[in-house]
Amino acid sequence: MPVIERHAAPLRQQVLLLLRDEILEGRRAPGERLRENDLCAAYGVSRTVIREVLRQLESESLISVIPGRGPIVAVLTKREIESLYEVRAALEGLAAALFARRASAADCARLIDHHAAMTAEYLHGTLASREESKSEFYRILLAGADNDVLSDELSGVHTRIGLFRRYAFLDDDRVAQSFEELTAIVQATAVDRDPVAARATSEHHIELAGRLAVLEYERRVTPEGGLVHLDEVAV
Repeated sequence: MPVIERHAAPLRQQVLLLLRDEILEGRRAPGERLRENDLCAAYGVSRTVIREVLRQLESESLISVIPGRGPIVAVLTKREIESLYEVRAALEGLAAALFARRASAADCARLIDHHAAMTAEYLHGTLASREESKSEFYRILLAGADNDVLSDELSGVHTRIGLFRRYAFLDDDRVAQSFEELTAIVQATAVDRDPVAARATSEHHIELAGRLAVLEYERRVTPEGGLVHLDEVAV
């Protein structure tokens, strides 16, 4: 049973973080039903807390509420995944271009240094270290881009992509290719300070990641290799 601290953060926030992590880490599979009674028992909290948490996760598009069935872990269609990556490519391309134009010398040094550290943490690391290393890369990039609206919009996209993003970190060949693409982004943004090249290299990276995301999600979500649709989810 997850450990809930009664005197730390509010119960709702603790349960929200735990359940969100379970979904994003794949411990709760796409299409899995989220029964209130089971969740109350698992976390040792009231229905009121669970309902508040489920409403928040629904607002983040991590769960869907199916009439007559209740909440389930969100299941995405191929088109939804493609759409997410189209938006992600546009936003991250903009972030890279803004970084190239606005970032300070210290921001550039941070990105270059972190990229160098990624050789161990990303190329030869664990699933967890790869995820954290990539997330830190984007935190530095967005800090240098200095656009809070852009950061907020990307945060929502990254949350939804978290439903299947981890699959990309399981394939060593894709991780190696991804590292080369990140190298090109660092060169364009922090070394050459070229906004046009920065946007192009970032968009290229996300376009390739999007193709893999569709293939991996299709292959892993169902044994047959096809995406589960909401109207096919078992009661």
